[in-house]
Amino acid sequence: MTEDTSDEQLLADLGIEIEPESQSSGSARDLRIIAGFEEIEKFVELNGHPPEHGENKDIFERIYAARLDRIRASEECRNVLVGKDRFNLLQGYEAEPDDQADEMDDESLLAELGAIPSAESDITKLKHVRTRAEVRAAEEMARRTPCVDFDKFKPLFTQVQKDIAEGERETISYKYGSKVNAGDLYILNGQKAYVANVSEEILDEDDKTDRRLRVIFDNGTESNLLLRSLQRALLKDTTSRRITDPTLQGPLFSGIPEASDTASGTVYVLRSKSDHPTISKSRDVIHKIGVTSGNIEKRISNAKIDPTFLMADVEIVASYELSNMSRSKLEGVIHKFFEPARLDIEIKDRFGNPVVPREWFLVPLFIINEAIERIKDGSIVHCRYDVKIGKIVEGNSSV
Repeated sequence: MTEDTSDEQLLADLGIEIEPESQSSGSARDLRIIAGFEEIEKFVELNGHPPEHGENKDIFERIYAARLDRIRASEECRNVLVGKDRFNLLQGYEAEPDDQADEMDDESLLAELGAIPSAESDITKLKHVRTRAEVRAAEEMARRTPCVDFDKFKPLFTQVQKDIAEGERETISYKYGSKVNAGDLYILNGQKAYVANVSEEILDEDDKTDRRLRVIFDNGTESNLLLRSLQRALLKDTTSRRITDPTLQGPLFSGIPEASDTASGTVYVLRSKSDHPTISKSRDVIHKIGVTSGNIEKRISNAKIDPTFLMADVEIVASYELSNMSRSKLEGVIHKFFEPARLDIEIKDRFGNPVVPREWFLVPLFIINEAIERIKDGSIVHCRYDVKIGKIVEGNSSV
């Protein structure tokens, strides 16, 4: 026999049959677990350390880190990988009975580990790995301090709770993209939150425009967080709610009243025909704004002898029907909003007594129309009338 005779040939000459060596052992599921773990080991070989979590880490490293956590937590995976852990990545880790991995079925767990091919296990999709923005939002929400002047805000929270109980305020779902303004109230993670202040625009860590908020919570704490962080927290909390403003409850106006609506009255805008010098000089921008539950024509029929109407005839230039709304409350909102433009004029009644009418304003009709629209959508509480430039602008409201 030559030296070149192989062991296999020698055994064959002796009549011993050799079974081909199995290329692999274990189930297809075991093989996939092993393959997923080997990808992690290749990462260790190339980088010299196990994959780690972190905002500044490569997307693949973060995926491998999440996968390694799952493998360490799964007794099944640890058993499959006995003797195959070249870098001792599994040493010193024991699966806990109440671990999240135990709550998942086999298919879901293995899919998480990359052991079962699926759309969910696409390497471009990170599961359970939060974005930088999400992490930052969570950190900001958790970073609260005692509110040193909480005595100023405590009565507000007490009144808000009373208003909700009595139906003066409602709580509605927070919607994606909804604005956050000073004075807004929310329910977040079971606590009432009041936006006490909104800063001017700033740049965040990603060079995106944002605003810094001072948010007071009803447990006596406060947080100085970014507006976007609050918005993300509100969206993440599926039970979050926005608390409505009591002065703007319900549908105020509708172009076509629904059958269920109960007409509460009419907002009317009048223009005076008075020959008073102050009136005649600026007639087109001087208007009386009022609310009535009756007929407007009847209301103004005696305008000539009524100092409320400047002792002169008037013309109706606009009217708006309202539904399910307190007339006095609405009139108060409108008059308070236009307070900076209230007309300062004194006239004599029919007995010669001086009278100062209080419902006339130096405001163009198109501005009144805009104010009514803002009452409809509720945005009037987040703006004010700037009499110097003759425009409605964003800012702290007077209503």
